[in-house]
Amino acid sequence: MLSQPNVFSHLMKQPAPTDDTLFPAGIADDWTRAQYGPIWIPRRGVTIPLTRENWDIYNRCIRNYEGHNDAYIDPDGTVYIDGKPADSYTFGMDYYFMMGDNRDNSLDSRYWGFVPEDHIVGKPIMILLSLDKDKGLFSGGIRWNRILRSANPK
Repeated sequence: MLSQPNVFSHLMKQPAPTDDTLFPAGIADDWTRAQYGPIWIPRRGVTIPLTRENWDIYNRCIRNYEGHNDAYIDPDGTVYIDGKPADSYTFGMDYYFMMGDNRDNSLDSRYWGFVPEDHIVGKPIMILLSLDKDKGLFSGGIRWNRILRSANPK
C-alpha cells in the first residue's frame, strides 16, 4: 500500500466497538480485536493445571466438547470432573482458533472460542484469488500462477 500513497492516505483503522465481549469473558477484558491475547490453544495429550483462570478459559472445551458435562468449579476454586476433585486436565482433542477473512469485521474465535477438531467438516478445494500483500494490485500483486488452482496440491 505504501507504493500507492493516494490510497494509503484514505485508509482508516476501525476501532473495536466498546460493547464487544471477547472470548474468554473476564480474561479478555483488556484485549482488543487487533491486540488479542496471549492465549494458548489446547492440543490433544497436553495437560494443564486447573486454576481458576484456566477454568475460565478452557471449561467450555472440557464440559461441552470432551463430554464432561458435569464438570464445574466450586466457590473455593476446586474443580470437579466426573464428580471427583481434579487439579489438572489432559485434553483429548486438538482445538483450532478460527480467524475470519476480514479480521476487523469478522465474528470468529475471538468471540466464540476454540473449535474442536471434530467440528471441522470441510477443506478448501480451490484458490479463487491470491494477492501479494507487498505489491500493488497492478504492479505484480496478483499471483496469477495460483488463481483457480487446487488448494490441496499433491
